[in-house]
Amino acid sequence: MLQMKLCGDLVLREKCAPITEITPDVLDILDEMVGMMRDQNGVGLAAPQVGYLKRFLVMMNPDDETVFKMINPKIITRSTEQCTMEEGCLSVLGHDNLPVYANVTRPASVEVEWMNEHGEQLRAQMAGLPARIVQHETDHLDGILFIDYLSPVRREMVMRKVRKRK
Repeated sequence: MLQMKLCGDLVLREKCAPITEITPDVLDILDEMVGMMRDQNGVGLAAPQVGYLKRFLVMMNPDDETVFKMINPKIITRSTEQCTMEEGCLSVLGHDNLPVYANVTRPASVEVEWMNEHGEQLRAQMAGLPARIVQHETDHLDGILFIDYLSPVRREMVMRKVRKRK
C-alpha cells in the first residue's frame, strides 16, 4: 500500500533517476498510483509523492478522463505564451486535509515525450489543463513543488496553511 508523502518530506525535494527497465513492480506502482489519484480526486501523481525516486508519473486529462502512465517523461518544448491558473497538490495539504491552492504562471502549451507502460515511445502536444498537469508532475520528478513558483509572500501564506495542519 502506497503512502502519500507530504510537504516537508525530503523525498519531495530529490531529483529522480530514470527508469531503465519496466518491471512488474513499476507496473503495479503505476496502477496503484492511478487508484490513489482517483480516490483523492486528483488529476496527477508523481513517483516521489509516494516515496519512489524514479522518473514516472500518472495523470488524467480532466476533459475526457484519459489516464496517461508516463515513464521517463520529458518536456521537449514549451510555448512562449504564458497562462496563469490555480494549482494545488496532493502533497501540499492544509489543516482541513485538502490541497492548498495558489495561482501559478506556466507555459500555456508543451510538447512532451514519454514511454508508456508497454515500452512504446510516445510524443504529444498538450495545451490547457493537460499541459498544466504534465508540467506540475514532471516538476515533482526534479524535486520542484508548485510553491517554488510563488512570490516569497504568497509562498509564506500557503505554508502558513500547511503548518496549521501539523
